[in-house]
Amino acid sequence: MRSFLQMDEWVDILDANAEKTGKSCLKSHAHKKGLLHASVHLWIVNEHQEILIQQRATSKETFPGLWDVSVAGHVASGESPEKAVVRETEEEIGLLIKPRDLVYIGTVNNKIEHHPSLIDHELHHVYYCQVNIETNSCTLQKTEVAAIRLVPLEQLRTDIIKNKGDFAPHGKDYYPWVLQSIKDTF
Repeated sequence: MRSFLQMDEWVDILDANAEKTGKSCLKSHAHKKGLLHASVHLWIVNEHQEILIQQRATSKETFPGLWDVSVAGHVASGESPEKAVVRETEEEIGLLIKPRDLVYIGTVNNKIEHHPSLIDHELHHVYYCQVNIETNSCTLQKTEVAAIRLVPLEQLRTDIIKNKGDFAPHGKDYYPWVLQSIKDTF
């Protein structure tokens, strides 16, 4: 397995129609200026309809310590969303998946102003895949992920509806849409 370092990566800038503009910049610059760029979200579900969620590292600049999608990350400049999902999954939790394992759910344009010099404006490409995963067999990227756990889909839906502030905010309709999309496939 490769060793991964957290670094500032190059991302492609997108226009209002979510098309590449032909320009790229460092992710930190895109976040400082609120420039639209692509990211990926992967939801991992097993045959028992349990979903893998991750707790973000407490050192993260955005939403430290909150529970979030199984895997998330940025699409590097020139990279396809599918390749980004595969790369990010290996980096964050040490799981090797293939593009053919992915089921595309859709995209979400999300803009969050954390503070004036950190505006996260991303087009999330959202996927799920069915993998029978053992959490103790995963290798976590400690700079990104503090912990992971499997949660039954219906329990996760209930926990998110009760939202005690434990989950990273992705917009009012995001979690219900994703969880319903996954449930509809079983």
